[in-house]
Amino acid sequence: MKGQTKNKKDSLIQFISQFGKFTEEEIIAIVENTQLEIFKKGTTILSEGQICTKCFFVIEGCLRQYKIVNGEEKTTAFFCEGEAAVQYSSYLEKRPSKYYLSTIENSILTTGTRTAEKELHKKHPKLENLIPTLMPVDYNKSQEHIELLSHYSPEERYQTILKTQPHLLNRVPLHLIASYIGVTPESLSRIRKRILNK
Repeated sequence: MKGQTKNKKDSLIQFISQFGKFTEEEIIAIVENTQLEIFKKGTTILSEGQICTKCFFVIEGCLRQYKIVNGEEKTTAFFCEGEAAVQYSSYLEKRPSKYYLSTIENSILTTGTRTAEKELHKKHPKLENLIPTLMPVDYNKSQEHIELLSHYSPEERYQTILKTQPHLLNRVPLHLIASYIGVTPESLSRIRKRILNK
């Protein structure tokens, strides 16, 4: 079981290593202070208004971030293997989350807590830079989504998904893709037909 857990966490090691800011010892310390948790498809792991007490990293599966506006769910992000999903303002400042986070598929996540993180900082002070290192990645993801909605036509938004995140189309229900690019499912269906007929 320990060997399986280590293998599962290899992608977390690779993810943190890509930033080139931490030693192997520091990275192993981070990984050893996270837990593996299994969530069934359709599980809400964070609700709007809750305080986010955990940071998440996707080992297997897919998560959706969304908010409810005038009774309608608005998808703002998807997180798949090798991506961190953290509500930073809620996690760091104990503010109520502005978003929901739920699983689209059966998912295996590594989870860490603020308490465990602070204990880790005592042994490895440099690891206080971990969250500031991760935040720009999340910020860029948010900015790209805002730009997608603001500067592109609905058909161009869908074409962007086809080019940059084609894996989502095999894993995410189309009504959620429609929500993400800001159109109705009916409009998305028409867009897909137009593209197929070209």
